Amino acid sequence: MDWTKKTAKLHHGKGEIPLIGLGTWQAHGPQVSHAVEVALRVGYRHIDTAARYENETAVGEGIRASGVPREEIWVTTKLRNHEHMRVEEAVEESLRRLGLDYVDLYLMHWPCSTDPSNHSQHLANWDFTQTWASMQSILTTGKVRNIGVSNFGLTHLTRLLSSPSTTIIPAVNQIELHPYNPSPKLVTYLMEKGIHITAHSCLGSVNSPLHKEEALVRVAEKTGRSTAQVLLKWGLQMGWSVIPKSADPGRVRENWGMDGWELREEDMRAMVGIKERRRVCGDAWLPVRVFLGDDE
Repeated sequence: MDWTKKTAKLHHGKGEIPLIGLGTWQAHGPQVSHAVEVALRVGYRHIDTAARYENETAVGEGIRASGVPREEIWVTTKLRNHEHMRVEEAVEESLRRLGLDYVDLYLMHWPCSTDPSNHSQHLANWDFTQTWASMQSILTTGKVRNIGVSNFGLTHLTRLLSSPSTTIIPAVNQIELHPYNPSPKLVTYLMEKGIHITAHSCLGSVNSPLHKEEALVRVAEKTGRSTAQVLLKWGLQMGWSVIPKSADPGRVRENWGMDGWELREEDMRAMVGIKERRRVCGDAWLPVRVFLGDDE
C-alpha cells in the first residue's frame, strides 16, 4: 500500500486529509520554516500547526518556499483557549499569520475556555459547546473547510454531541496516541461516530523510554526499521493519521518512509501488548482538568 498517498474522507466539509503529516509543536523561526519546506519537497502534503505554537508565520513561509501549490497542501491550525469567544477573529488572525486564504482544518485546541485577561482562570459563564456553535458558523465563510476538536475525551464528546446547539459532528479529534497511551475506549467511540482520529505525540516525547520497550525494539529489528517508523506504521495500520513532529530534515525524511513494508498481525499484537501507561501532554497547566481517565 502506498501510505504516502493515502488519505481519509471526512464526514463533512471539503477535501481528504492525508494520513501522514508534519507536526510543528515546539519548533520556531527558520528551523520550522526549513522543516516545512523540506517536508513538502519530500512529499508530505499535511502540515499541522496551532496559534498556541506561535509559529504560524514561519510555517507559512515554509509552505511558500516549498513551491508546492497551495491546493495540494492540507493545513491544520487550532483555536487558542482564551479566544473561544472570538472564533471568527481568531481565524482571520491565523490566516494572516499563515499568509493563506483558508485552512483545511480548524480545531478547538482544548475543551477549556480561559479568561482572555487571565489565562490561568476558566472563563466565567462560558462553555466549550458555545465555542463549537461559533465554529460551526465559520464553515459558511469559506475560510475554514473542516472543523474538529483536539484533546477531547469521552466526557467532553458526549457533552458536545448532546448539546442542542451542536448541528455538526466534529470531523476530527486530534489526540495523544501511542502504545503508552492507546486510549481504546475513546478510539472505539470515535470510530463508531465516524470522527477521524489524528494522533499527536505519536512517537512519545524526546528520549521517551517507549523507544527502549523490548516489544518495540524487537519489531524494529525484525522489520529493519527505526522504532519511530514502527510507531508511525502502527498508528497508520490502526486506522488513524499521524503527525510526527520534527525540525530535523533527516528525521523528517525518515518519518516519510512508510511505503513498501507492513507490520504483521503478530507485530501489531506485540505493540498493543505494551503495558506501561504515561502521557506526553498533561493538563496541570490548565485551570480545569481535561484528562479524566475515561478513555481506557
